[in-house]
Amino acid sequence: MGRRKNNQTSTSLNNTQHQATKVCFDDDEEEENINLDDSIVATEKAIAMDDVTMSDPNAPFVDGGDDDKTSADYYFDSYSHFGIHEEMLKDGVRTKTYQNVIFQNKFLFKDKVVLDVGAGTGILSLFCAKAGAAHVYAVECSHIANMAKEIVESNGFSNVITVLKGKIEDIELPVAKVDIIISEWMGYFLLFENMLDSVLYARDKWLVNDGIVLPDKASLYLTAIEDAEYKEDKIEFWNNVYGFDMTCIKKQAMGEPLVDTVDQNQIVTNCQLLKTMDISKMVSGDTSFTVPFKLVAERDDYIHALVAYFDVSFTKCHKLMGFSTGPRSRATHWKQTVLYLEDVLTICQGEALIGSMTVAPNKKNPRDIDITINYSLNGRRCVASRTQHYKMR
Repeated sequence: MGRRKNNQTSTSLNNTQHQATKVCFDDDEEEENINLDDSIVATEKAIAMDDVTMSDPNAPFVDGGDDDKTSADYYFDSYSHFGIHEEMLKDGVRTKTYQNVIFQNKFLFKDKVVLDVGAGTGILSLFCAKAGAAHVYAVECSHIANMAKEIVESNGFSNVITVLKGKIEDIELPVAKVDIIISEWMGYFLLFENMLDSVLYARDKWLVNDGIVLPDKASLYLTAIEDAEYKEDKIEFWNNVYGFDMTCIKKQAMGEPLVDTVDQNQIVTNCQLLKTMDISKMVSGDTSFTVPFKLVAERDDYIHALVAYFDVSFTKCHKLMGFSTGPRSRATHWKQTVLYLEDVLTICQGEALIGSMTVAPNKKNPRDIDITINYSLNGRRCVASRTQHYKMR
């Protein structure tokens, strides 16, 4: 899975949502005068290392590191580094939405027991505690859990928040049931890293019968884009590298989805809903699926890639809330997922690119995703049909 270089900001900051999703994201609607920047700064200060530790290149970021870690532990080890959490905390769309969901719906949290799955620095747990939760259990597997404990203590919530280090599947809670499960489990392409299974496990084991999962809805979308310039630079480059044939690498590059921000002006077709997941009811196997798609051209153009993105919704709030990671919405750290096509498709307005997408966790590493796309175009100027396989890793 790749990323474009030197593209840290969105090329599209248009707040207009596609018509398929209507959610509330209003930075001005808050019950309290809460400054997100202050919350993030306080968290980052607690994460920062002292000068002595920072000057020691052999010192671990957090105490308690194991010397016998293997590559199987890389996923959780990667979340021990503060940089990942800094990126997520500074994603205002993500963090501000969760903050608004909690602070504008305190009636959901008042005197309730909350489970935060994959708590990271504990920011969501802190929001819940401040909203009046009776107790919050913050479960985090990576070594950042040690920092989360310090953050909780530094902010005076040790009597309300208990940080538990370990995999949600391995730990035991001090209580039999919880009223609310909250988690920011979404990965690139919604399902990359497969953290959703951990949320479903926690739901089935600890959530009361009438309990709430936040967020409770997630939807995956697909569209098609013109992207000649970057495909030439990223993919076709391997055809002739200083006079040498390196097309074997081109095949690999084609099979690795690219995480990047797509300019909304590149969009050639409609945006189609592929699948909606109800987190409160779905089962683990629902993350494997095959769905059809029909993308209709809105203008005469070329199609070089398909683009996937997702929306999440909090439907249990007083007012529907959520956010989109689509090209027509404010940029997030999830960006969009670009899947390049081997063919360059010449499509005319009104013509349809039809096909199907199959998504499943990789059998060897379920945190990776295998994607298969079948597509065909029977147009006036282009006829094409192909099956392509991708792997997010």
